[in-house]
Amino acid sequence: MNAIASQFFLVCYSLVFLFQGGTCSEAEHKLFSMIFSKYNQYIRPVENVSDPVIVQFEVSMSQLVKVDEVNQIMETNLWLRHIWNDYKLRWDPRAFGGVEFIRVPSNRIWKPDIVLYNNAVGDFQVDDKTKALLRYNGDVTWIPPAIFKSSCKIDVTYFPFDYQNCTMKFGSWTYDKAKIDLVLIGTTINLKDFWESGEWMIIDAPGYKHDIKYNCCEEIYTDITYSLYIRRLPLFYTINMIIPCLLISFLTVLVFYLPSDCGEKVTLCISVLLSLTVFLLVITETIPSTSLVIPLIGEYLLFTMIFVTLSIVITVFVLNVHYRTPKTHTMPHWVRSVFLGLLPRVMFMTRPERDHERHTGSRGPAQSCVLRNPAYFPQHLIKQQSLPGALPPRTPLFLSTELNILGQVAKVGSSFPCQEGRCNCCLRQCSSKLPTDRRAGNAGAGVGSLGVNVFMLNTCHINFD
Repeated sequence: MNAIASQFFLVCYSLVFLFQGGTCSEAEHKLFSMIFSKYNQYIRPVENVSDPVIVQFEVSMSQLVKVDEVNQIMETNLWLRHIWNDYKLRWDPRAFGGVEFIRVPSNRIWKPDIVLYNNAVGDFQVDDKTKALLRYNGDVTWIPPAIFKSSCKIDVTYFPFDYQNCTMKFGSWTYDKAKIDLVLIGTTINLKDFWESGEWMIIDAPGYKHDIKYNCCEEIYTDITYSLYIRRLPLFYTINMIIPCLLISFLTVLVFYLPSDCGEKVTLCISVLLSLTVFLLVITETIPSTSLVIPLIGEYLLFTMIFVTLSIVITVFVLNVHYRTPKTHTMPHWVRSVFLGLLPRVMFMTRPERDHERHTGSRGPAQSCVLRNPAYFPQHLIKQQSLPGALPPRTPLFLSTELNILGQVAKVGSSFPCQEGRCNCCLRQCSSKLPTDRRAGNAGAGVGSLGVNVFMLNTCHINFD
């Protein structure tokens, strides 16, 4: 019995619901037919022609899609909220089954032609495929979504730590202030439904109303302008661009710590130069192609590239000097003056001989090194006696033969000069005679068949210090 009663109750409830739904649907059908039977969507909804249509306007941002620095375009996803009153769309809810709201296609009613003035693409108007909400008192609410590409002047001076100010200017394209008066809802862009961006952060987005008179027309036009202050999030560029660039720049300094015998000095410099060139190309693709502003990071990379280029030139010069030998080149006088005379004094450096004198005391007359003209050996000192074979260059040679020859030279008042990098020793004119080796035979024995009168000690390094 209870089951039969429950089934009867469900059937009655369903019939009542279907009856009421059918009544509402029929009421809306009658209301729609009544409203649009004599409605003209091309006429402004005002009872007096001199009265303006008050349109309340608000922008809600859903997403900051992209900021194109190269083309200077900001792409945003916006919801434009329009609210106005249309006296021709009023009805009595009691006459239509208590219906207070109705949704109608937006192309069937009059709409304000509000567009984005600084649009960067050809389509200036929003899509009218969305429906509008009508209230029984004539209030119309229309919130069409749209993706706008607005022009934005990008300043990349402090890239990637830059701030940008992009504006969006909305207003009626054909109606002046006497026909449509815009009223700003709120003071900023509505960000309640905003989807956070991974590259930009919105600092502020205030809105302002302006009344402007253009040169083309006598009327005054009203617009609402929103200023979008955004800041770039620099973490991505810091990790992937700035830190590697700084590390590569430090490698330029390390080039000068490599020894000259290492053959990778120039290779390292060229590798650093190529790496900096790649980073500069990446920045060029990111910033706008303009000559008005150059980012600081671009100037830094350019300066570093110049520095690396100079380091390559200096490295080549150093290697050229390093591989010069006394057998192939003669040290110029200006090189000796600059690098052995001027630079040591500037860098507070002293020659090794002076350091030795500072620790051992000043030398006496008998210990001084007399530098005179090159020693010319008399012909009677040149005998047919050969030097030991396979003698390596600059090997200390303290043989009795040489010591005796030096003694003979001391008698004639000559000495060996430290001149032109060809000889690295000088003869001290001592009060006593040079020592001789009794085992070497005749003290007047000379150095084997030399064929020249000038004795250049290229193969001996006699250091009396």
